[in-house]
Amino acid sequence: MAGSWLAQQGRVVIEMYSSEIRIRAVVEADLDSVNRVIEAAVMTWVLPQRVKRLSLPVYRYNRQDLTHLGMVLAEDQRQHIVGVAAWEEADAKDAPAGYRSLLLHGIYVEPPHHRQGIGRQLFSAAEAVVCQLQYDGLLVKAQQDAIGFFESLGMRSLAVEEPLHQYAYRLWKASACPGFEDDF
Repeated sequence: MAGSWLAQQGRVVIEMYSSEIRIRAVVEADLDSVNRVIEAAVMTWVLPQRVKRLSLPVYRYNRQDLTHLGMVLAEDQRQHIVGVAAWEEADAKDAPAGYRSLLLHGIYVEPPHHRQGIGRQLFSAAEAVVCQLQYDGLLVKAQQDAIGFFESLGMRSLAVEEPLHQYAYRLWKASACPGFEDDF
């Protein structure tokens, strides 16, 4: 997959291309479509319908989110948005001790496009940001039914040492950047 880095308003943004999918930065005009993808993805989660419906507003992004989150989308050849990923620097208390991490807020893919490698491409974009910004690794707080997906990408579950303060399904992957040594 070819890719290029673009500096945009002091942030790092990635643009990647495969034969059928383009990964690019989210812009304000994309937000309605991005939120539709998120809603469709959330509705596939193994949770009661009421919980999904009540939690949806928390997962939706707005233009203010574009100022402090890194966000990319996946679009097909017709420029139809089929996936999205968002991230920011992780709070030190959520990451392994002594490691500076990028927190992946989530990867959302339209259900008809599941199992086509789009989530992997979005994950690769986040890993590229880890390298570019010299983080020690990537952290995600996953839905329980997404753990297998993230483990298939090399992430490992973190122990929950403080059950009242730590999310139960935290996963970590050390940076794969040249020169990074993981002692974790």
